[in-house]
Amino acid sequence: MTKPAIPFPPCKFAAHSGPRVWLLTSGASPVSINLCRQLLAHGDSVVLCIKPSEATDDSSARAVDFSAFWDEEVLVRQGWRSRARIEEMDARCEGSFPLAIACPIPQYSHGDPLMDAQLAIIGTVEELGASLRTTALIRDQFETNYFGHVNMIKAALPSMRENRSGHPDIWSLGYEVAPFNIKVTIVQPNVEINVLTNPITAAPQQPQYSRDKNPAPLFREIIEGLLRRLNSPPLAAPSGSSEGHDDSGGLSSDDVVATYPQLSEYTRRQLLAETINALTAIGGHDNPPARHIVGHEGVASVKEKLKTVSEELEDFVEASCAVDIDGESGSLQQGEADNV
Repeated sequence: MTKPAIPFPPCKFAAHSGPRVWLLTSGASPVSINLCRQLLAHGDSVVLCIKPSEATDDSSARAVDFSAFWDEEVLVRQGWRSRARIEEMDARCEGSFPLAIACPIPQYSHGDPLMDAQLAIIGTVEELGASLRTTALIRDQFETNYFGHVNMIKAALPSMRENRSGHPDIWSLGYEVAPFNIKVTIVQPNVEINVLTNPITAAPQQPQYSRDKNPAPLFREIIEGLLRRLNSPPLAAPSGSSEGHDDSGGLSSDDVVATYPQLSEYTRRQLLAETINALTAIGGHDNPPARHIVGHEGVASVKEKLKTVSEELEDFVEASCAVDIDGESGSLQQGEADNV
């Protein structure tokens, strides 16, 4: 039986000549689920890439949410099943991408918009380098958030070049691929999107950064308060870790703790509405922006940052220009240049 629809702001789509295929590399995430719902309703096709652990684990909240979406919406709504595909893929494993790229949905060309995977880690630089365990957290984050992008692009670019089309919504390589009519956009949502829609792992807090010694509001405390207001479940040691359980339910623990924010379906959709609309509006656009800031708060934050950078530039412009060597102020002599 199909779930009753929850009110959701209508999405705008970039003009296009026919149905497209979207490759979502973090297919089980709330962002991908909500985006997939809009894309299938619009008539596009979607390849949802999920980790092998998410395909076999029936106990995690993330896997349960994805299974419910797939079984109760995709499989029962007319026309959706033929335009959706699940592929097991780990962004950290370079060899897992070619299979997803090489298995398009038959009636459509592929080489269209892509999405990325994210992993949220909380801790200061010192805290994340305090032990082999916390260092491994950072390495795993880079393997997922950075090298996962590299692996995906390496696998997708040959097909995009051949079709002379495509639009990765990820990191900047626009100059290299512009001759092949491939567009690149960095989509920058609010920080809450990346944190509240992904598994969160927190490194043990060092005493120097505790509330009684450091009065500055730290990101750890902000997220901890937000999770408590959202009634998220208690935090526990990540799967396969020997670290202990944190009975306080907070991120300020002596152990590595992990959680997955439990949001109601309505709250999750409202949280993601701006981001989903941004992705559908610019995905596959003929002239998309190189960077797209999502939401009023994000725009205001970027404007404030640009203002600060501009003011600092003016304050130190003389020091910046003092290193320039031109004909009027005197250029390096041949003997001086040889010694440089």
